[in-house]
Amino acid sequence: MRVEDLREQEAVVEAVLFTMGRSVEIRQLAAALETGEPEAEAAAERLKARYEESVCGMQVLRLENSYQMCTRTGYYENLIRVAAAPKKQVLSDVVLETLAIIAYKQPVTKADIEKIRGVKSDHAVNRLIEYNLVYEAGRLDAPGKPALFATTEEFLRRFGVSSTENLPEMDLEQKEEIRSEVEEELNLKAGPGGLLDGTTENEEEQDHEMQ
Repeated sequence: MRVEDLREQEAVVEAVLFTMGRSVEIRQLAAALETGEPEAEAAAERLKARYEESVCGMQVLRLENSYQMCTRTGYYENLIRVAAAPKKQVLSDVVLETLAIIAYKQPVTKADIEKIRGVKSDHAVNRLIEYNLVYEAGRLDAPGKPALFATTEEFLRRFGVSSTENLPEMDLEQKEEIRSEVEEELNLKAGPGGLLDGTTENEEEQDHEMQ
């Protein structure tokens, strides 16, 4: 295929990802290109590599069988300055600990989470769902049909991996990295002075006391 045709494919993928503003499955990119999925995936990978090589404010991420165009994490501070000066959102150690358990044990029930942590985890799981880092992935075939929880594409995007299979051992530095990135994202979305989740200081203190 000519270089011009390859560039045209990349341009189509770029236009689709930019317009959709969310993750787009490879099959959808193939439909836009009127090609097979291997050709669409190759075009997306070329575009991804081109963004990685250039100095720009955007990047293309691979998320399982999808691609998404988003802002480079290094520019969140700049975006926050333009968006507003919101009240800082805080991810407690309890929420991060619960997120780590779900990420490495998924799909997992709330009872299993609480068995590992040794305390109730309703508040932390609900917060993670509100932050779009965790979702209900189905029901366990057991008495009571307890809900199973797993991480979302948003989690993969925040953590910077293409699949849960690529998750490394989460050390302290990585915990702080995901905490910082998610908090910056929440700050950006919260708007001027607005609490995004309504969490009170007392609730956070109760969480810490339960640890």
